[in-house]
This record gives sequence, structure tokens and C-alpha cells, in this order.
Amino acid sequence: MPSLRREIRFWLNDRLVQIGACSPTETLLDFLRIEQRLTGTKEGCAEGDCGACTVLVGRLTKGRLVYETVNACIRFLPSLDGCHIVTIEALKGEADGLHPVQKAMVDHHGSQCGFCTPGIVMSLYALWMQSPNPSREAVEVALQGNLCRCTGYRPILDAAAAISDYGNPASDWLEMEREVNFNRLLELKDGARVVIEKDGERAILPASLEDLSTVRLEEPDATIIAGNTDVGLWVTKHLKKLQTVLFINHLEELKEINATEHCLFIGAGVTYSEAAGAIAECYPHLADFWSRIAGQQIRNMGTIGGNIANGSPIGDLPPVLIALGAEITLRRGHDLRHMPLERFFIDYGKQDRATGDFLEMIRIPSLEDTNLCAAYKISKRRDEDISSVSAGFFMDVTDGIIRRARIAFGGMAGVPKRAVAAEKVLVGKPFTEATMLAAAAELPSDFTPLTDWRASDTYRMKVAQNLFRRFFIEQTAPAKGVAAE
Repeated sequence: MPSLRREIRFWLNDRLVQIGACSPTETLLDFLRIEQRLTGTKEGCAEGDCGACTVLVGRLTKGRLVYETVNACIRFLPSLDGCHIVTIEALKGEADGLHPVQKAMVDHHGSQCGFCTPGIVMSLYALWMQSPNPSREAVEVALQGNLCRCTGYRPILDAAAAISDYGNPASDWLEMEREVNFNRLLELKDGARVVIEKDGERAILPASLEDLSTVRLEEPDATIIAGNTDVGLWVTKHLKKLQTVLFINHLEELKEINATEHCLFIGAGVTYSEAAGAIAECYPHLADFWSRIAGQQIRNMGTIGGNIANGSPIGDLPPVLIALGAEITLRRGHDLRHMPLERFFIDYGKQDRATGDFLEMIRIPSLEDTNLCAAYKISKRRDEDISSVSAGFFMDVTDGIIRRARIAFGGMAGVPKRAVAAEKVLVGKPFTEATMLAAAAELPSDFTPLTDWRASDTYRMKVAQNLFRRFFIEQTAPAKGVAAE
């Protein structure tokens, strides 16, 4: 068994924080505002949608110190062990004046009421540190997770484009102190299992993947938290109490990404942001879809494994991964169990998991030249929204004939599910619009969607059927090299 530590340790701006007693569900936002009186970080939605609570979190990964924006409102304090938290109060310019991002916002009138401004400044700060002269598209992506209700976004976009007129990232205090902060975090890595508790509630941070498999058997009823983008809302919105929580976002063994000739392996702890490059390279049709997943702060926190393990019928990734033929690996102690992803989802709120199981790996087969693929997300707004309907299309077409077909939908049933009846219509038929429409007509045999506040059952069915036509039109466009009927 690894050594045991009874406190969490992290750096907050320029000082070390050590906490020996803490609820596993205390949020970083409450800690900053209530306990530290760092009130520049605001609480807006308390669910990771508005960005008013945005801070930077630095962590060591693969020998580098990486800073990312996160939502403090749904980031639980124990998950920050070994990290460096940077809040709006730490920003400074020359002679401790305004930071270049802040100067640009002032001069370009990027703030009115000012409530959202600290979060926007932190998002733009992170972008500027990575890209001093970002494109308009890059700025818009960086601000996907930040809501401003009164200023209007044009002056904010103008400010973002002008930041480098006020300074250079190379001379920014955080960049100049990077080596110091790297060494500070390196000193905190002791390879220990961390256990802290308060009022009978415990937070456990396993020392390694092997230690996680041991703790999971000892604590089979514990809640596993990686990015906390879903579980966080159980606490902030439903006021749910979690007795024992296993935090796994720090485990490097769960963050492996390995592309081979035949497949892409992604560890269950890999975040959306970490996976984006490999996904775009191996599955180009998912590049635009990936940026439709929440906002940047959520993509920096949320994990591929978490999106699967939560079992949500409207999760963004399961339909597209099912269509690609993805498989998952479940681990229980030293025992591994492999299964097609579609079999993992049994019923609403029920997955194929034995006591002590946890998701370790996702395997996605590589694409071939004869494969046609697409991913769709239908939602009320384009960015930072929950799906009404999501879909993944995969077809293997040779000599104009559909040899294989996998089509999966989210939001159409209690679980992400394949359109089996529609697939049967497709296989062996010519890839024509008539074939696609015939398959679409079979969807009522596959699904009986519900009506809720996102969409009616009629709307969901019509949209899902229309996606068959859309897929055909897109795949037979001249650039695709496939002749339309």
C-alpha cells in the first residue's frame, strides 16, 4: 500500500495552502469567496454555463506545467491537490498596474455591469498566453463558456484582438515564474494516497491506477469523480450529499492516448481538450462536433470516460462513438472486461457494471477509405447547450453499395441506441437518396422518443429522419467524389 497523507496541498496564486479537513463536495468557488475572501471570482449559474467563476488551474502533465480555464463553481476542492490556482486577483501589469488583458477590456469598452468581466478576462488571459495574436474564431471558441448579458460581444472581441498591443506573454508574470511554479508543484508530488474527511464525509485520491483498483474494491459504493461536470450539479442544484468520493483526475495512467494502425486508445480520464488533437487527426468528421461540446472550461474538465460512465441518454459522445464501433474496458481489481460500447447501456440510469468496476479505457477502430461518417448535434443554441438529438452515422460503401452501417442516436430513448431497423434497410442496398429515405422511415420501429422541455417527440423524430437526407447530401457533394442520384 502507498504512503498515506491526511491533507490536500495546492498553491493559490503566490502561497501554499494545506487543508486537513474538508468536505469532498466543497467547491473551489465557495473556498475562494467565503474562506479566502477572493471575491473577484463570481457565482452566476452554479452549473458551469456562464463562466463568471472562471479561474486558471495549472497542473503537471507529461513533464509540463499546463494552465487551463475551469469553472470554480463545480470544481471540488480535493481535486485540486498538487495544482496551482490562479484567480483574477493575481493578474498584474507593470508597476502592479492593470494587466494587458484588463487594459484592453477598459480601452475597448468591454464591460458594463462588470459581473461577468473577471471570468471573461481569465478566459482571454488563458488564450493570450497560448496564442498572442489569435484569430477571431479562436477568440469565439475561448469565450464559448462565458456569458455576458449587457455589454454585447463586439467590444469584448475587439479587446481580445488588441491585447498584444498592451504587452507580451513572454514578459507576463505567470510565464516568468513558470519554472518556479513547476518546481513548487513537483515538490508536492509524493506518490501518496490522500484521504481527508469532514463531518463523516470522505475524499480519497488514490496514489495510482493500481491503488484505484484496490480502493474501488474497498469502497464499491463511493462516487467516482473525474471532471465533475455532471456530478457537480448533483451538489449545486440538487444539494445531494456524497458520503465517499474517489477523485481520479490526477491519475496519469488514465490519461494515455495511443494511436495505432488499427485503432485509437483513449484513457477514461482524458479530457475533451486533451483528446481534441488525436480525435481531429484520426476522425476528421468529429473536429467541428468537438467544439460543440459545452464551452472551453467544461472541455478542460470533462472526460471521455465520464461522459460514457454517467450513462446519460443525451450525452454528446456515446452516439458518435457507438457509430464508430467503439469498445470499452472495465476493470475490477486485476480483472479486465471488454465490451462494445452499445452494450454498456442497459436502461435509463442502468449500465452493465459489476460491483467494484470502473471504466479504464476506450478503443475506437480506425477509419478506412471506404468509410463515410458524420456526427450531428441538434440543440436550441449552437454553443454550450444540451442536445435535443445527437447522432452518429457510419457506413462502409464499396462500388456504390452499402456493405456495413452503424447509426446511433442520443435523445431518442432512455439510453444512447443504435437504429437497428434502419440499418437493416441500408445494408446491401445502393447508396442513394431513396435508400436513405427508406431507412429513415423505419425509425419509428427503433425509437419512441419522449417530449420534454428540450423538444417534443414529434420534433425529435422528424429531426432524426431528416438527418438521413442531410447525411446523403453532405456525402454526395462534389468534393466527396460520390455521384448523387
